[in-house]
Amino acid sequence: MIGRLNHVAIVVPDLAAAAETYRGVLGADVSAPLEMPEHGVTTVFVTLPNTKIELLHPLGEESPVRAFLERHPSGGMHHLCYEVADIFAARDRLAEAGLRVLGDGEPRIGAHGKPVLFLHPKDLNGTLVEIEQV
Repeated sequence: MIGRLNHVAIVVPDLAAAAETYRGVLGADVSAPLEMPEHGVTTVFVTLPNTKIELLHPLGEESPVRAFLERHPSGGMHHLCYEVADIFAARDRLAEAGLRVLGDGEPRIGAHGKPVLFLHPKDLNGTLVEIEQV
């Protein structure tokens, strides 16, 4: 059901510094920052030949990644994102299998302009998983 790995998300304490490390030191293609108030993050995408890295930084006091950064001041891996062909069919199949979808269970538009859902990390070996419709 899941397709290719779309991205690995990393929460960072300094978005500009992290972007510059990927751009200047590692020589990667790095996007401009994108503020996503509806998700409470500012995001930068690092494009690699086989996937992407999503750098996340809290946006606003209610940001869901703010608490993560408080627990891990240096930052760290936040979630993995897998592609799915049909997000509604994937959601229903995962729910039938006992996996919990976070939030109200309805997809929201993610940073790529496509529907996304997050799955509870306790159901997936301690890893927060995002699914994104392609």
